[in-house]
Amino acid sequence: MLVDSQKDAILYGDTALPGREEAITGFEPHAVLGTPIEPPYPPHYERAIFGMGCFWGAEKLFWQVKGVHTTAVGYGAGVTPNPLYKEVCSGLTGHNELVVIVYNPKKIWYRDLLQLFWENHNPTQGLRQGNDVGPQYRSGIYPLTPEQHFLAKQSFDLYRMKLKSCPDPVALTTEIVNNPPFYFAEEYHQQYLVKNPDGYCDMQNLTVTGLPRFP
Repeated sequence: MLVDSQKDAILYGDTALPGREEAITGFEPHAVLGTPIEPPYPPHYERAIFGMGCFWGAEKLFWQVKGVHTTAVGYGAGVTPNPLYKEVCSGLTGHNELVVIVYNPKKIWYRDLLQLFWENHNPTQGLRQGNDVGPQYRSGIYPLTPEQHFLAKQSFDLYRMKLKSCPDPVALTTEIVNNPPFYFAEEYHQQYLVKNPDGYCDMQNLTVTGLPRFP
């Protein structure tokens, strides 16, 4: 679902760019963790996908988390198949910049990743994140299983209630879209901030205190 009428601002159908059949493949191992970023992944490991603005900073956040096997950045929740970065930035693909996290559920839970998601970006800004403006910077949770969907919706409701109780109430604009196709971004975007230590990162939180913890 798209929350707070963001759908009208994202181009779909015949207006979207056509894309291509060929996917981007053949990536180097993770520049920090040394693990493959493409499947197959270890048996019983799970994936989580989030959109938190520019995907460079979001990926750096998660590759530092204990229990994370690998991370990668890419595009999803749009229309154009196998888009390129310049196409996503045009606003004509409908895609969001995403980070995929492959993790060991015996060491970290999905709800812990959700906690990091909510606490490390501003989920109230619609089609932007800080100085980055456009549909590819929107806040989004992309559940891959019914359990992930349940936890994502539960967390959304908890945060919405908290923000409504603030002295200056604000509305969440986070979208929840189940199991969208994920397209890996170009090699130079993968682990960008370790390859470019002075690279741009606009990660910022909402600076609201007392956000709920999951039980």
